[in-house]
Amino acid sequence: MLLNGLQAMCDYWIDACQRSVLLLDVLRERGNHYLVQKASKVPNVLMFGTELIRDGRTLPRPVNYLLVRIRPPEGVQVDLSKPPFIVVDPRAGHGPGIGGMKQESEIGVALAAGHPCYFVGFLPEPVPGQTIEDVCRAEAVFVEEVAALHPEADGKPVIVANCQAGWQIMMMAAMRPELVGPIMLAGSPLSYWAGVRGKNPMRYLGGVLGGTWLTAFTGDVGNGIFDGADLVANFESLNLANTYWQKPYNVYANIDQEAGRFLDFEAWWGNPVLLNAAEMQWIADNLFVGNKLATGEIRTSDGLRVDLRNIRSPIIVFCSWGDNITPPQQALGWITDLYEHEREIVENGQTVVYTLHQTIGHLGIFVSGKVATKEHGEFAACMEMINVLPPGLYEAVITEVEPGIEHPELIQGKYLFRLETRTLNHIRALGGNTPEDDLRFATAARVSESALGLYRTLAAPTVRALTTEQGAELQRRLHPNRLRFALFSDHNPAMQPVKSLAGQVRANRKPVPADNPFVEMERAASEQITSWLDLCGRTRDAWMEWFFLNTYGSPVLQAAFGLGPQVPLAPRRIEHDLAREATKARLCAELEMQFEHGGIAEAALRALIYVRLPGGTADERGFGMIQAVRAAQPADRRLSLTQLKDVLRTQYLLVRLDERRAIRAIPQLLPREQAPRRAALEALRRVVGATGPLDSEGRRRLQEIEPLFEAETPAAARKEPAHA
Repeated sequence: MLLNGLQAMCDYWIDACQRSVLLLDVLRERGNHYLVQKASKVPNVLMFGTELIRDGRTLPRPVNYLLVRIRPPEGVQVDLSKPPFIVVDPRAGHGPGIGGMKQESEIGVALAAGHPCYFVGFLPEPVPGQTIEDVCRAEAVFVEEVAALHPEADGKPVIVANCQAGWQIMMMAAMRPELVGPIMLAGSPLSYWAGVRGKNPMRYLGGVLGGTWLTAFTGDVGNGIFDGADLVANFESLNLANTYWQKPYNVYANIDQEAGRFLDFEAWWGNPVLLNAAEMQWIADNLFVGNKLATGEIRTSDGLRVDLRNIRSPIIVFCSWGDNITPPQQALGWITDLYEHEREIVENGQTVVYTLHQTIGHLGIFVSGKVATKEHGEFAACMEMINVLPPGLYEAVITEVEPGIEHPELIQGKYLFRLETRTLNHIRALGGNTPEDDLRFATAARVSESALGLYRTLAAPTVRALTTEQGAELQRRLHPNRLRFALFSDHNPAMQPVKSLAGQVRANRKPVPADNPFVEMERAASEQITSWLDLCGRTRDAWMEWFFLNTYGSPVLQAAFGLGPQVPLAPRRIEHDLAREATKARLCAELEMQFEHGGIAEAALRALIYVRLPGGTADERGFGMIQAVRAAQPADRRLSLTQLKDVLRTQYLLVRLDERRAIRAIPQLLPREQAPRRAALEALRRVVGATGPLDSEGRRRLQEIEPLFEAETPAAARKEPAHA
């Protein structure tokens, strides 16, 4: 027994030493790659070939953004009649490429679904003087450019925007709503104060630090540049256990399997980029502390209010309960900021689809292969279905295809994509702030404005006078998030022997089995370290929440800044305006004239909506059957997807406006001939039956509709059809 124990200890000691050498070699490779990326003019981690289409530095208001075309890999064919995808990466501290760093990625699944694909990235250094508004205007130019390259596409470009890019794209779409097709927001925060107590500590950070004066100070010390490494450090501080132990230990413990994955991720994570100080200050003042986007308080330089209600394209929100950077409340809270009732979403003609992952973390939303092949893959495959959806609020539910399911031939892949109608109460049920908490955040915003004004008046001139470009650059070079990479590279003489030593270790590798008692002791020690760091993180977060709630909940502080129970806080909801109300009234008047107007396509789609409306669900099988019916029509009579969307939306609004009048008018839309009427009725039956048997109400409605298609309409009652 003693000899066995000594042998196990000896084996473990050899394995541990070998793993240590191999870990050092992995860190050396990481450092070398960091230096290569740092020296590159256009560093990125895209695995796909690209072709430059537009350089943002050549625009009238130049920015450091680039638009590139993705070259499909060998064997992948794209369909030029499908809308192109534009994947926009976040400029939130790290470099570009996360949307296409591997085959199973947002770009990969878009190409696999047959869509031409483009990518919007950025250079490491900003153009002097560029602003967030300049970037939004550049992105609008990029979308116009892509649309012009695909005149044959049946639909406008689809935009996939990750994290920080999400709110930027939403601003651009609100400013230029005519440009964009569906917008998918992946892990994008739009309601920055939202969250629940006991979680989401990052939303308290601005208040705990006394507001955004520290952002201004950091920009001044950086000589007009804000270092993205500080943002990366902020993200890493959220999970102490993962940052300081679990991630490096996982590589050490599984050095023979994990090295490649670790290096791929660190190639993206470990190359911080720079922002203009004014850009970061705008973000901090207007979003992180001000929370002004969803409430319509942001205006462009020419006075245009950025109103997210202007967006007419479907908005798809992908968020996760496991995301501690953009929790579901921050990803979806903007909806209740804009609207008091889901009826207003329909009246505004806006379509919002969201899906909630149960566990994936923030970065997993962009980089996880499983997420790419399931959620991103399904959204890419079903984007045309989403694009023709009637206005309203929906939740996307993605499930594995069960044996015996009806019409499996209409399902793409191994997952079924289903949409279920939701109300604003479903969003509210996710949790949110009390009125008292909203008052605290409003107090923090006013404290921030005051502290920033004092800093700029009293301290900023001195700080700027003492700052030099050489000192700012040295500070950036010595930042821990850069230094930890460079120190382990070949530029460090102490690392010179590591490469050859690692080669010898690999040639004589002797891993121990997982049941070695000393390996089990190592894992137990690791779990103890993880638990301790988790406890430290939870304690810090609890203290931060306590400090914020008690400090900004002080009646004295609130009163000092003109707030408090005696001064009711205005609802943080975007106000109604006369122009929008007038537009809505005009649209309602136009709809009143549409009940008896149209042809057989309008009649069939109106009947379909009426039959399916009570169920509140739709899935890809029904849309697949609609596509099959479309494909069977002669080319000169076939509705394009854009036409189908317009007709479907109008008929949905008519049914919602006056259900009985809409149904009574169906016979007036039908032709005299029996053959096309029977064909339309048969197509209707096929579509409503594609998802399985109807419920009792659906069957009743179908039985009510069928005689309308079978009876001949008197000629005097018929209107001229819109479609032959």
